[in-house]
Amino acid sequence: MLGKIFGVLCLISLVCASITGKLEALGGAAAQGAASAVTVSLGLLGAMALWNGIMRVLDAAGATRALAAVTAPILRFVFPDAYRKNRGISEITAAVTANMLGLGNAATPLSIAAMKALAENGRDEVAVRGRATDEMVTFVVLSTASLDLVPTTLLALRTAAGSANPGEILVPVWICSSLCALSAVLLAKIPSAVGRWLGRTIKPPADSSPPKMGWRKRRGDGMLS
Repeated sequence: MLGKIFGVLCLISLVCASITGKLEALGGAAAQGAASAVTVSLGLLGAMALWNGIMRVLDAAGATRALAAVTAPILRFVFPDAYRKNRGISEITAAVTANMLGLGNAATPLSIAAMKALAENGRDEVAVRGRATDEMVTFVVLSTASLDLVPTTLLALRTAAGSANPGEILVPVWICSSLCALSAVLLAKIPSAVGRWLGRTIKPPADSSPPKMGWRKRRGDGMLS
């Protein structure tokens, strides 16, 4: 899909440049953009290697386990069924913690394992109804809009772009990612809570069909009704 969108954009640019007589400027801009992309990619490669190395050292030092112990009580309220069935707790905590520390490569297999555990918890709903459970949806939303304590990609981009202080965006990132994570969880949990409440309070209407007539024998003519 992205390839098709990019192809359409290139075609539109070519048509507009042909109409306005700026094909030469378009060619120069394309060459300059390709050259700058290589420069930024090489700079980003070094910065990403640096930040990922720092995060790996922190992970080996026990930072991930310490952060998981802090987030576990909060996740207990977000995923009560997983804690009640004692399945998928460690995978969820590890995946959320890895996302918070910017370890995206490590979070991917952990998130897959967490989704498998959540699907096992709601096997009846997944198999019979063919849809994801509420906790599966909540986990996907939380993984997409998670709290970002160390935005490694953003820091690497700012470093590659020559920023004098790449870390000055940390506090705004913490505020924005916290609000996004809170809003995502609420938007995922509120509809399911309302649906369960409506299911308990709204009862199906009583059967209004007339009662069945019994068989009885009339006197005299012997007819049955």
